[in-house]
Amino acid sequence: MERSTKPLRALALVGMPGSGKTLCAKHLEARGFYQFRFGGIVVDEVVRRGLPITPENERIVREEFRKNEGMDVMAKRALPHLYAALETHPVIVIDGLYSFSEYKTLHTEFDSGLIVVAIISSRLKRYERLTKRGERPLTLAEAEERDFLEIERLEKGGPIAMADYTLLNDGEPEVLLEKLDALLDKLRFYPKITVAN
Repeated sequence: MERSTKPLRALALVGMPGSGKTLCAKHLEARGFYQFRFGGIVVDEVVRRGLPITPENERIVREEFRKNEGMDVMAKRALPHLYAALETHPVIVIDGLYSFSEYKTLHTEFDSGLIVVAIISSRLKRYERLTKRGERPLTLAEAEERDFLEIERLEKGGPIAMADYTLLNDGEPEVLLEKLDALLDKLRFYPKITVAN
């Protein structure tokens, strides 16, 4: 694939389930940032196969993808979409960077244009959120099992450990979003605003 000649600027959100990544991603989307969700690649394939969208079916597809195409499959499949988005957006947000292999692929492609932000929270706080969420809630046992699977099978700890910035999310959602906005201002990451004539 031919690399773009434009400076690549991407903000990748990483963290364990229930940490607050989706909250941050939706906030950035509302602020006008282009967002690409790696998990959407898996959901699209589940739908293409005519299967119901469930955590189990997503896990099956995700593990099959990685077995057949490597641990960085999501990054490789996402790159054409990311390059296309960068033609019209100065900054893109990547939601769901999981494996260390994906991190290394994006780090190579984006070089210094990749900023990784880890959203972290205490394990019990994350589990509490996962049991109370409206969409696909998990039991405490399921939440813990998911942690183990994502760390052991998806290399998920790597991108979190390599994050350029870390935001703690153990309080109210508004506090986390204030921290995120302050970081964006510090980085001077602003979306392209189109003003109607």
